[in-house]
Amino acid sequence: MRTSLPKTYILCLDDSGARHPTRKVGRQAEHGYDWFALGGILFDEDKEKMIRQNHRVFCEKWSLEVPLHSSEIRARASNFAFIRTLETREQSRFYEELYCLMRDIPVHGMACVIDRPGYNARYLKKYDEDKRWLLCKSAFNICVERAAKIASTNDAKLRVYIERADKKTDRLIKEYFIEMREQGMPFAKETSKKYAPSSTVDLAHSLYEFRTKAKSSPLMQLADLYLWPLCMGGYNSECRPYKRLSEDEKLVDNMISEAEKNSLGIKYYCFDK
Repeated sequence: MRTSLPKTYILCLDDSGARHPTRKVGRQAEHGYDWFALGGILFDEDKEKMIRQNHRVFCEKWSLEVPLHSSEIRARASNFAFIRTLETREQSRFYEELYCLMRDIPVHGMACVIDRPGYNARYLKKYDEDKRWLLCKSAFNICVERAAKIASTNDAKLRVYIERADKKTDRLIKEYFIEMREQGMPFAKETSKKYAPSSTVDLAHSLYEFRTKAKSSPLMQLADLYLWPLCMGGYNSECRPYKRLSEDEKLVDNMISEAEKNSLGIKYYCFDK
């Protein structure tokens, strides 16, 4: 007899920033912030068809045959340099319709954003260099574990899709997933207990699948579009893209109670005030 597949939620992740805690400072972004983040969108698998359809309609309307790329769109550069040639009203219409795409798809924004200066202030002297984790290890474990708990509360397992990188990085991220499923969370139990971390048994049950996906995937493009506002929101809650997503209840934080945000919500790590 054919076994039915379990109900699943899908977490689509993109990354932003350098993974190493003590990276060399190159060209600084205009906003002046320095982060590493993993994040994107979380949704019920039953909504995937609608999400892809909305993406297709937007791209066809604007005659786009290239992947939506957040940094290029914001800078009006590379494949999106054409935006500069549009009249001001048309530019505004493009950006507004892009936001409406993000607003109207049945997803919620999910991320773990790590402030690099804050991270180093907390951990640089505490651990020798050979014992420091790459920032992606913390971000992946936190983001995936929270998404898995949300999926579990909806009687679902979790699929994790992440944008494909180089082979070494892809192997590393997959190892994080396998370790989570087999060994549980890697953080010290005493310091992490306030976040109500999942048990090894819970993670073994809820973590269902891991895949890498190319930038050509509409799901990866939408994760990319969501991630930048989520990063900015940790520094400035009045940042317009972040504020609009929040007001339109498009964040994971909008799905949960205030009391649950500490253990289920978007995580801003080492944002010491």
